[in-house]
Amino acid sequence: MQVVSISSLKGGVGKTSVTTGLASAALAAGIPTLVVDLDPHADATTALGVQPNGKLDIGRMLKSPRKARLPENVSSSSWVSNGSSDGTLDVAVGSALTGIYDRPDLGRRDLRRLSAVLSGTSNYELILVDCPPSLNGLTRMAWSASDRVVLVAEPGLFSVAGTERTMRAIQLFRQEFAPNLAPAGIVANRVRTGSSEHTFRLAEMESMFGDLLLSPHIPEQANWQQIQGAAHSVHHWPGDSAKNSAKLFDELLQSLLNGQGSLRDRRQR
Repeated sequence: MQVVSISSLKGGVGKTSVTTGLASAALAAGIPTLVVDLDPHADATTALGVQPNGKLDIGRMLKSPRKARLPENVSSSSWVSNGSSDGTLDVAVGSALTGIYDRPDLGRRDLRRLSAVLSGTSNYELILVDCPPSLNGLTRMAWSASDRVVLVAEPGLFSVAGTERTMRAIQLFRQEFAPNLAPAGIVANRVRTGSSEHTFRLAEMESMFGDLLLSPHIPEQANWQQIQGAAHSVHHWPGDSAKNSAKLFDELLQSLLNGQGSLRDRRQR
């Protein structure tokens, strides 16, 4: 089981879009996956089509992590029930209650809360944690529970600078709290191929981060908000644009899994 945090220092870079795109690719590949919606805005929960059902949300599970019983409180994404797949894509539902932990002074005990919640399950091959766009307590809690961190950045000045600061923060966090944590890489998202600024910043990112800059890059897609608003998997949205995006997320997931077996092999089994 791999636990991967999807993080960014800057809001508005499409972090949740990358999370749901990877979840869509995992579902299409038949990889049993859990999405933990740790962002108090709970946008991933909305995009994954989860309805309130009386189960504990992630905020309440974090409050009493040893009693959380995660398998009993996850909800299945509607992407499964609407016929997109018969695979497993579950969600630990987002909650504004998680905001009480999103402060900079969490101690070691609080940082282990998510780890304790996730220790209650072995049902998944992949767990994606959608973090809030900050380096406060919730993101650090996610990092403490994770094997690797994926950073999402737009090829713009402020986002690139924020990514560099986040890389330094990961290094410091590893030294103090999580020596086995590793950066899985950086996703360049919302890339505009006709933009000279984006071309320049991508070259800058390649120079700064080297092999940590994952391939492929994800282009800006005009209908992405429509796909998310409909709570639909990109792999089952009509049109060439969505099909191209689905292929890119397949490749990106393969880069992320890195040695866990090809998507083609999984689909043939």
